[in-house]
Amino acid sequence: MLRPAHAAAVLVAGVAFLTVRSGAAPVRPAEKMRGVCWEGAGPIDAAQLAPLEDLGVEWISQTPFGWVRSMDSPEIRFGGSRVLWGESDEGLARTAGWARERGIKTLLKPHLWVHRAGWPGDIAMRTEEDWALWFAAYERFILRYARFAEEHGLEALAVGTELGGTTGREREWRRIVARVREVYRGRLTYCANWNEEPERIAFWDALDFIGIQAYYPLAAGPSPSREELREVWAPVVASLEGLARRTRKPIVFTEVGYRSQDGALERPWEWGVDGPVNHDLQRAAFAAMFDAFWDRPWFGGTFVWKWHPAPAPAPSARRERDFTPQGKPALDAIRAVYRRDRRPQISAGQDTSGH
Repeated sequence: MLRPAHAAAVLVAGVAFLTVRSGAAPVRPAEKMRGVCWEGAGPIDAAQLAPLEDLGVEWISQTPFGWVRSMDSPEIRFGGSRVLWGESDEGLARTAGWARERGIKTLLKPHLWVHRAGWPGDIAMRTEEDWALWFAAYERFILRYARFAEEHGLEALAVGTELGGTTGREREWRRIVARVREVYRGRLTYCANWNEEPERIAFWDALDFIGIQAYYPLAAGPSPSREELREVWAPVVASLEGLARRTRKPIVFTEVGYRSQDGALERPWEWGVDGPVNHDLQRAAFAAMFDAFWDRPWFGGTFVWKWHPAPAPAPSARRERDFTPQGKPALDAIRAVYRRDRRPQISAGQDTSGH
């Protein structure tokens, strides 16, 4: 969840949002996706998913990785044994199986990791030959996980995540989506970065819903009020409603989260920075986001970044300030929305694959 350094200069009030007005009503999603981004860690057991039931969670996302050496390298490495258990085939499958026993579905969300912590949104090839090699490599990578998702009955799959330097190549991405549909029968999305990428993508019609990594900059001050945050969201709501109307696709925040510390809303994509703990700011940020979006008919839900499989073994200053709402007041704001108008859970043994 790394973001480009230059994004700090983009304030919500100054973004040139492209709102396409249309008489067509946006498509209402069949369900709101009440999700969390599950952290792939070491070996776990089924009991570690139990807290999600109390929260009202009905979806988790899981993220396996591919690795690239540099922004302009056409090679993608993936698979192998040198991964965390929760990102391995075994860990992904067992976690999804335990989730399904609790009536919780899985969005498989493969991601590219750039050497030395580069942001995948800056990946771009230098020559047409390298572009051809990159898309061939990416097709192998995503088809591998599409087959995995089909084999294990995972309910949704992201064909890509934050690859804004590549998504302007519409023809190649349409081929990727078509190839994935040949081997996978579940729901498909692409997870676009929050800035200008969602409006630039021309292949939303080939997917089932629009995914957005929703780290919009909201406020520069240490403690903006819930009402101030609601006002800042207004132009974003207008822009995304225009996108939903134009594409006739529901919009899901495939990642949304806030650090629990002063100043966290100025550059919400950043992590590993210091600042005074501010649990109230995190709670207010979630409450304002839900106020702005949850009841919109075109809005398809949220995946909260992020959920650790186990609580911290000891009090940790880093955990107190990081993105997780676990053990913090923000959890109440999430629970209030996720449990409202919640559909009855499907008992273990019933088919939840949607296949």
